[in-house]
Amino acid sequence: MSDTMDEMSESKKIFMIECSEMLQDMEDTLLILENNPEDEEAVNALFRAAHTIKGSSGLIGCDNVGQFTHVVENLLDRIRDGEVRITTDMIGLLLECKDHISLLIDIECQDGSNLTDECIHKGEELTGKLKIYLNDTALPADTGVENEPVNVENEPVNKDKHSTENDGVESKNWHISLRFGTEVLRNGMDPISFISYLTRLGEIVSLTTLYDSMPEIEEMDPESCYLGFEIEFKSDFNKKEIEDVFEFVREDCAIRIIPPGDKVESYVQLINDLPEDPLRIGEILVHGGALTHNELEDALEHQNRDKAGKEEGEEEERRPIGELLVDAGVVDQKVVDAAVTKQERLKDKDLKTIRVNAEKLDQLINMVGEMVIAGGGVWQHALRIKDTPLLKTAKTMSRLIGDIRENTMQMRMIPIGATFNKFQRIVRDICRESNKEIELKIMGNETELDRVVIEKINDPLTHLIRNAIDHGIEEAEERISKKKPAKGTVELNAYHDAGTIVIEVKDDGRGLDLEKLRKKAVEKGFADAEKNMSDKELLNLIFEPGFSTAEKVTKLSGRGVGMDVVKRNIEALRGFVDIDSEENKGTVMRIHLPLTLSIIDGFMVGVSDLFYVIPLEMIIKCITLTEEDQVKARKLGYVDFNDKPIPYLCLVEMFSENGVSAECENIVIVRYADQQAALAVDRLYGEVQAVIKSLGKVYGDVHSISGATILGDGTVALIIDVPSIIKSV
Repeated sequence: MSDTMDEMSESKKIFMIECSEMLQDMEDTLLILENNPEDEEAVNALFRAAHTIKGSSGLIGCDNVGQFTHVVENLLDRIRDGEVRITTDMIGLLLECKDHISLLIDIECQDGSNLTDECIHKGEELTGKLKIYLNDTALPADTGVENEPVNVENEPVNKDKHSTENDGVESKNWHISLRFGTEVLRNGMDPISFISYLTRLGEIVSLTTLYDSMPEIEEMDPESCYLGFEIEFKSDFNKKEIEDVFEFVREDCAIRIIPPGDKVESYVQLINDLPEDPLRIGEILVHGGALTHNELEDALEHQNRDKAGKEEGEEEERRPIGELLVDAGVVDQKVVDAAVTKQERLKDKDLKTIRVNAEKLDQLINMVGEMVIAGGGVWQHALRIKDTPLLKTAKTMSRLIGDIRENTMQMRMIPIGATFNKFQRIVRDICRESNKEIELKIMGNETELDRVVIEKINDPLTHLIRNAIDHGIEEAEERISKKKPAKGTVELNAYHDAGTIVIEVKDDGRGLDLEKLRKKAVEKGFADAEKNMSDKELLNLIFEPGFSTAEKVTKLSGRGVGMDVVKRNIEALRGFVDIDSEENKGTVMRIHLPLTLSIIDGFMVGVSDLFYVIPLEMIIKCITLTEEDQVKARKLGYVDFNDKPIPYLCLVEMFSENGVSAECENIVIVRYADQQAALAVDRLYGEVQAVIKSLGKVYGDVHSISGATILGDGTVALIIDVPSIIKSV
């Protein structure tokens, strides 16, 4: 029993993952349809997603999901048939339905609890709104008929009608040809129970019982089964799901499932939409849904029997699998032709993808980190004992570990575009709340970032976008009076910069009023009236807790909370946020984040008796200063680099070390966000791979240090936070 429960739990996990992806696709597609309601492919994609969710939910016992999605599917079906026109209000309703489906899935799969009264009420409200578009006040709540007796008709088969169904041209119903084996009853199976269960997946339009195999009365065995059925079946489930009804008697009976005529074009479309994987014909047909694994195995067995039965010297070439399937009436010729075309298009490609559990990937990253530390220990030991063969081996091992680390880290890097696209819905909803017309422009979709960082950046980005719309973008009348377009613009952009990721949230709104910020700062005690604050200092005040210049509180903002949380969350990711604003031109918020939170290439230096690691991608050059240059740099506070003065920072003094610096000091020129600085250190050790370890809550706020790493001999080295150092100067 426990094994069954575990299996069901795993099925629900897969169901949730797949539904999450389909629901996000539904949201994106609905937003596309709002601007282009005539997009037929988008409508078809919506219907397929709802249809798949409904069918899958029934198989794993999520009845509430299936019942509600069935009503949504009915509306999408009418839209697809051109009976209902898409409107803005309908898009809003379908977006609410998508959210409700997501909630139902969470409740039934994760919580396993009953629906709350609030959830039931919301479902009834949405169903009522859907029925208005359907013009049907008595829409059935369930997807099928349960516990109704099967109407077994003894009418003769209409040969003309069935031939039309077999051709797969006109009929919109499935045709199931079923012949039970003689041993079915002895094996404890009741044929009628399978027919009854079939009604849960749809409606039996007609059923004809066949007695052709029944012997004469004196030869009849009462424990044997001689029945066959020809069934015309109306259902939205796919071929595999219908075949699964007869899974327990598959070995004892012959089943032939012929799809509806309108399914042929759908299968062709699905095959054409398959990901770019090099598949055999049979696999393409299975992936496209036109063929089940069992049907493919039967056809392959038939193909092998044909070859084995040939006489010696005869042609050994096997009949094509597609030809066998068409001759058997399992697949339509048009579908096989589409699969052949797909195979030809992909025969030179060899890329395959698989779904990997994120927890397993995180475990792999941790193990690679331990390998990096162990590899560093071997290298240091080889250097210490000066064993040449061991040094060569350690060098090779370090290179291989580096390659493994690089490839493993790439596995966790994902494009930020999917996260950006989610904000289309947020902007749409906020626009309707605020009665503003705003366009969201997205750039840098392909920029890749660590999965963990992407997961944690969603809330800060949401807050920045809401602020840009509420505080930044003006009302249409105000924009027109300023000779701006009535429609405001918010831009989301992501790009690489000096080993980091920069995410920009930019609006073309009113910008921040510096004079207003100054008055508010004095009023709230954030600044002294006698002190002149720079523009940058004034702008950064918006990140202070409780600071707000909003004249009124709205649904979106104005309470003086949130921006300080945004700053704190970003700093927790070893990043920072800065701001630029110009009155009546707009505001730009820039979030600077590390590419990864796990492993980096670094350059190790010595300061007094301690070791520090500087991220390698932020280093421009290492220079050794003469004693005269040291004195000059300490006195002036800067050094000349490429004919430009850059800040000179002595890490011995910055970190309050008590050690004595060397006579000839070394400096490391670092760069971040177009700013440079010279970090003075005692010793230069060279490149290392650093596995980033958190300093914990006690030391989490130490200035200029972003973490620590463990060296091969167990020594701890601190990782220098270059962005915060440059920002401080």
